[in-house]
Amino acid sequence: MILLAIGVVVLGVFALCFRQERRRFSNGVLLLLGILCVGAALIGSGAEGAGSDILVFFALALSPLLVLMPAGLLMLNGVVMMRREGVRPANLLSFGLGVALLIPYALLVVAVIAEWMVFGVVLLAVVLVAAYLGFVLVAFGLYSVVYGWVTRTDGAVAIVVHGSGLLGDRVPPLLASRLDRALGIWHTDRTHGPSPLLVTSGGKGCDEKVSESTAMAAYLVEHGVPDEEILREDRSTTTRENLLFSRELLARRGIESRILLVTSNFHVLRTALLARSVGLDAQAVGAPTARYYLPSAILREYVGILVEYKAINAVICALLVAAPVALAIFGAAS
Repeated sequence: MILLAIGVVVLGVFALCFRQERRRFSNGVLLLLGILCVGAALIGSGAEGAGSDILVFFALALSPLLVLMPAGLLMLNGVVMMRREGVRPANLLSFGLGVALLIPYALLVVAVIAEWMVFGVVLLAVVLVAAYLGFVLVAFGLYSVVYGWVTRTDGAVAIVVHGSGLLGDRVPPLLASRLDRALGIWHTDRTHGPSPLLVTSGGKGCDEKVSESTAMAAYLVEHGVPDEEILREDRSTTTRENLLFSRELLARRGIESRILLVTSNFHVLRTALLARSVGLDAQAVGAPTARYYLPSAILREYVGILVEYKAINAVICALLVAAPVALAIFGAAS
């Protein structure tokens, strides 16, 4: 009952925080923690005298599960990527990370069986860090889905489409998917009120013939958008710059709210978090992406999240490394 009460309280805090500001990664952490606590309580309620046994089970089994499941999926995705696009370093990323996540667990089992205490303590510290990183990965994936589900697309005054690279001067499928998503929202909104202003955001790469913004605007015009309803932001090279420079363009038009950001579905949550960090009053929506491409793309976004919150992640990982070492020292002393 105590665990269930904790879970309900955590989910209640999540609901309050989500209503206040949905563009926080801490919302995802609260949501996953609440679900895990409620799930553990419900499973334990059916077992006679379960209580502490269920807590031990979840401490020892569930944390590794949060790593082992993504590891298996990453390895599977790596195989699919290599079959579809060849054996290249970028396509080995998913498979390599999946293998790397499994190695500490395999070595820990060997250390326990062989009774290598020092080696076992070191590996336990590694496993705890891996479990934490796995928890963050699951929280990121879960909250990305939740955030994408609840974001509304109606009533936008401006729609900012983020660039993602060109093939010479052509719009590739990934970018076309974003533009098509924006077009769908634009057509729907203009049937119920004034047409939202469209902003194409993206500079010119060294291997591109024109700026992403120019190619994107041409695509929109070809699909029926009047040229005067398009603003071109052609200086940005990163997502943060997309947001900052688009904010400047819209501010000149007197638009500071009811802004919708269109990007790929795997990039939605981090885009929303960045928008909040630069003070842009906007929500993000996602465009479909090829399924086989998603795991690698999500992995890159996840690494971006870890870097964005590097200080707190470093502190937590340091504490997790110190915990088994401290317990081993105190245990030996006693």
